[in-house]
Amino acid sequence: MAVKGNNSVRFSSLFAPAHVICQTELTERNPLLMEMLHRLAMAKGIGNVEEAYNALIERENEIPTVVGPGIAMPHVRLSAINQIIVGIATSKKGIKYAANIDTPVKLIILTLSPKAAPGAYLQAISSLAQICQDPATADTVAQLSTAEEVWRFFDRGGVVLSEHLRAFDIMSPVTVKLQEHDTLERAIDLFVRHQVRDVPVVDRDGDFIGVVTTHELLRVCLPDYILWVEDLTPIINFEPFAEILRKESKTWLTEIMTMDYATVAENAPAAHVAKELARRRVDHAYVLRDKKLVGVVSLAMFLSKILRE
Repeated sequence: MAVKGNNSVRFSSLFAPAHVICQTELTERNPLLMEMLHRLAMAKGIGNVEEAYNALIERENEIPTVVGPGIAMPHVRLSAINQIIVGIATSKKGIKYAANIDTPVKLIILTLSPKAAPGAYLQAISSLAQICQDPATADTVAQLSTAEEVWRFFDRGGVVLSEHLRAFDIMSPVTVKLQEHDTLERAIDLFVRHQVRDVPVVDRDGDFIGVVTTHELLRVCLPDYILWVEDLTPIINFEPFAEILRKESKTWLTEIMTMDYATVAENAPAAHVAKELARRRVDHAYVLRDKKLVGVVSLAMFLSKILRE
């Protein structure tokens, strides 16, 4: 069943009990993924299984898709299909999924998505975000003894795919931010420590109120007139910078904060995010829930998720 155009597609409609390998005895990841692909090929037809397997293993070796406690959600894009196809496998003992991951995986949700639908996998993984974060999910599903019970687990959970990929689905958390009562000194420290070009500013309630940028900092350090004069004697020894440093602990962010930035609502379609990035010629957009800052979508991350994930 295609996701596009329907805002009430249940995740359980993307697979059937016949697509479930329940309580596998296999202990290695790769043979299990191959068995899952063969089962989906017999049930749905997915094109060249060997080709799909090689692409899948290459992706999992590069970045293992363990998305929650004991849960892996590998995926591969195929040109031979025109809708999302899901297969599920469970293991009571757990499977060693990757060399750098110690926790055994007990629930594998394999998603095959059409190459022509770049957001399909992200919609699927977003719909499963809540159960993936529940530390009990993998153990609970792994104890179910039949494929029908596994299917009913997802059906009863009411997991629904959104109509379209949203900003919330592709954003990253904001790890560096400033408070409205911070000074320029604090901003400079963050610029240097985190090697960022701008830092968002929030008020006491967490509302997004502006951005402090390195360009704005440079503009403050270099008054406009300096850009138009031939004699650079006043700045050869960085006197304007020295003056800023003398005042940095007493300069409030509101004095240098800019309002020139891009924002999108968390439920805005990903296509709208792309439009804003292109329209404003910026490399990231801040994601808001009402006025609250909840994340950021960078152009690099956007392209990676849409074109490669």
